[in-house]
Amino acid sequence: MKNRDYTPADRLLIGVDQALRTLFGKPLVTERPNPAAERTEGEESEAQRRHTARLMRINHTGEVCAQALYQGQALTARLPEIRHSMERAAQEENDHLAWCDQRLREFGDRKSLLNPLWYAGSFAIGALAGAAGDKWSLGFVAETEHQVCAHLDEHLAQIPESDEKSRAILERMREDELRHATLALEGGGAQLPAPVKLAMGLTSKVMTRSVYWL
Repeated sequence: MKNRDYTPADRLLIGVDQALRTLFGKPLVTERPNPAAERTEGEESEAQRRHTARLMRINHTGEVCAQALYQGQALTARLPEIRHSMERAAQEENDHLAWCDQRLREFGDRKSLLNPLWYAGSFAIGALAGAAGDKWSLGFVAETEHQVCAHLDEHLAQIPESDEKSRAILERMREDELRHATLALEGGGAQLPAPVKLAMGLTSKVMTRSVYWL
């Protein structure tokens, strides 16, 4: 069966729906199960659980940003195959969003109050990257995913070994992010200039530090 060709207006409305689902509703996930589903709760201290919950809140906001980036890039991508690959990656990132959301609820914690702000900014950045050309858009994806992997490594080093649920989620996320980065480079992604990478890293630090508390 032939896939439907969406008009720019269709894609805009779909993007609005996805933004509302990401920020306020239930995201559309794939068929993959939550990797933490069969893991048991650990016996961490209250302070450890509070710290881990805040790390999971950072990761949840990171996935909100990922949704916005991919949707912005898909909106301005020039080649249909690039647009479709962005949309599929966004669907897989939705899994991460749902898994982090569930873990936050298990901790009795909340999502970041700054999510709408970070979504709007990330969407604009993604749209600009897509408008710059598909090779730069894919290069932006690859660099973003590599930086996300570095953050996940930092969080995994801080989360107790006994917290099997949180670790299972972050480990699966890391596998997916690394695969997305590899696919982006194999698809023709260009290496970004060093100043762009630096700016991305600084923005990421602002996000993680603010979301940890808010």
